Amino acid sequence: MVRAAQRARGAARTSVWLEGKARRSGRGGGQPSGLDRERITEAAVRLLDAEGLSRFSMRRLAAGLNVTAMSVYWYVDTKDDLLELALDAAFGELRLPTEDAGADWREQVRGLAAGYRALLVRHPWLSPLVGTFLNIGPNSLAFSGAVHRIIRRTGLPGHRLPGAIAAVFQFVYGYGTVEGHFVARCAGAGMAPDDYFRHAMSAATRAPDAAEVLRESAHMMAARGGETVGGMLDRDFAFALDLLVAGIEAMVARD
Repeated sequence: MVRAAQRARGAARTSVWLEGKARRSGRGGGQPSGLDRERITEAAVRLLDAEGLSRFSMRRLAAGLNVTAMSVYWYVDTKDDLLELALDAAFGELRLPTEDAGADWREQVRGLAAGYRALLVRHPWLSPLVGTFLNIGPNSLAFSGAVHRIIRRTGLPGHRLPGAIAAVFQFVYGYGTVEGHFVARCAGAGMAPDDYFRHAMSAATRAPDAAEVLRESAHMMAARGGETVGGMLDRDFAFALDLLVAGIEAMVARD
């Protein structure tokens, strides 16, 4: 295969979206009927959600589909290809704003940011893959296009737009990644987020070097309000996003 030849030469990996090969479907070469790339990708997303990226394998995926691993390789050349397909399928869950030139860009930024955060929390395996692949699948490109359209309408000059996009959506990426890992840790411990948080804070305050810092953190959390971990996370996210929107407005006024 082309991909195998590239690996043999030590060539850098590109993207499944640049292969230019027709999708294999249907029953061919003894492959099981009813299996196609879309069904395999959906199963990959479910397996990643259930067991995480570290435990994902083509053999486990094939077992869940009740086929052999070689049957899966009929439709995708490599595990990386399948992970890239799963990444783009997850981006397809985002609800993108309409191309309404009269819409308030601030509300569209908030809506898209909230959706991206929720996606990262819902699929904790997503964030490392975002940094691994080129993100040029159709759903990823649709998301990027929506981001660009909204930020262009802020009034910032062209040379400021990349920085504004980075400020907002790299913040969301980081926030959603940390939150997603926290939720996954809670699930792994078999504890609700509020119970896990109280347990973690109680354990950490027993460390002499951490106690003073955590006491100050406790004061800040009390001042902020929010009786649950979810409430605190939502409140902090909304305020941080307001700061970024206000910063964009201030830069537009200054320029």
